[in-house]
Amino acid sequence: MKKDAAVKPADPELKVVLDSWNEIGRKLTAMAEDFPEDKYDFKPTPAQRSFAEQLLHAAGSMYYFTNPVTGQKPPAAEDPKRDQYKTKADIVAFVKKSVADGAAAIQSKGEKGLMQTVVYGDQKARVLDIAYGLIEHSGEHYGQLVVYYRLAGLVPPESRPKK
Repeated sequence: MKKDAAVKPADPELKVVLDSWNEIGRKLTAMAEDFPEDKYDFKPTPAQRSFAEQLLHAAGSMYYFTNPVTGQKPPAAEDPKRDQYKTKADIVAFVKKSVADGAAAIQSKGEKGLMQTVVYGDQKARVLDIAYGLIEHSGEHYGQLVVYYRLAGLVPPESRPKK
């Protein structure tokens, strides 16, 4: 950095949280689109979720943010059922929709609305805190999906050389 260069101010919190939400959403979407459909039911062990079930769980959990923030009830079930999303295209569309719905909820709150409290389970929580909790949760599942890629003999999109 040049000595006389001005330091840019910090980005507004709304931009930071929205960028974080969209970045993990982009990574999950890239995996959903990239992973071979014939491997969507791959499980590292019988007790674990399949690749498809991991994506459905990560995307479905985003509604534990979106719904309370938009005044709706949280989802009735923790995970969308695989038999509701039979194809890769169905799952890709669901992942994209859940990310977009969450991003729209964040934007709808605006900068001041991030500090608003909403009922979250059996307590009140700030919109910002719920968003970051779901971003972190999605990142955990992204990491698990990286392992699924490696066990299936594949390289995750983010690990490939940039062109």
